[in-house]
Amino acid sequence: MSLTRRQVTSAAIAAVPSAARSPKRHRTLYIAGDSTAAQKYADAAPETGWGMALPLFLREDLAVADHAVNGRSSKSFLDEGRLDAVLSAIRPGDVLIVQFAHNDEKVTDPARYTEPWTTYQDCLRRYVDGARSRRARPVLATPVERRRFDADGNAVPTHGDYPAAMRALAEAERVPLLDVEALSLALWQRLGVEETKTYFNWTATEQDNTHFNPPGAIAVARLVARELLRTRVLARPDVVRLGGDVPTSWITWPPATSS
Repeated sequence: MSLTRRQVTSAAIAAVPSAARSPKRHRTLYIAGDSTAAQKYADAAPETGWGMALPLFLREDLAVADHAVNGRSSKSFLDEGRLDAVLSAIRPGDVLIVQFAHNDEKVTDPARYTEPWTTYQDCLRRYVDGARSRRARPVLATPVERRRFDADGNAVPTHGDYPAAMRALAEAERVPLLDVEALSLALWQRLGVEETKTYFNWTATEQDNTHFNPPGAIAVARLVARELLRTRVLARPDVVRLGGDVPTSWITWPPATSS
């Protein structure tokens, strides 16, 4: 009796010891960004980057590699070789989420400053091209908004032309865009002047309108997860708890690392 091609193939696969078969590699979401997304440590608690909360909205086999660092701009992150470090680790099918602008805006600091429609876009293209060169998927995320209200209690934008420049680049390069700036501004508007204080790093000794505490980080991470789903970077089975409660006790800060 002759064997069909399917039977031969099935028999060959079955003959390979299970230990020798390549296990399915799960995807990793890399984050390149600034302090609003970065991992915080015990000495900075309760300050919390939204990257710390993002895994709470992803299925367990989707890992998050948070490379965001306090104080970095799209330029300084590149100049310090941090994108190179990400690209040395990233693999085909992984995702690189890029969020910068807070420090790109620092006009008096040449190590960090970029101009929205020229050097900022030029820097962002290097992240896009780098991810694509590794057959990973680049994703641009507009910068999360600060807590700022006008005299009438309206949440006001603080990032100038940077979000518009990123939106334009995303369209030109056909890159998925997570519009975190617009969504966070709308969220702060809905919460209002007083309630937003419970989302930012307001403590007895500090009134920080840029960085988050656990509720704020969770809220922004939820926005990011929803945008990853909307833009089809992730599929519906990839995300969890979008409409559910995420206790702040799930946020933890590792011990501070030595410098």
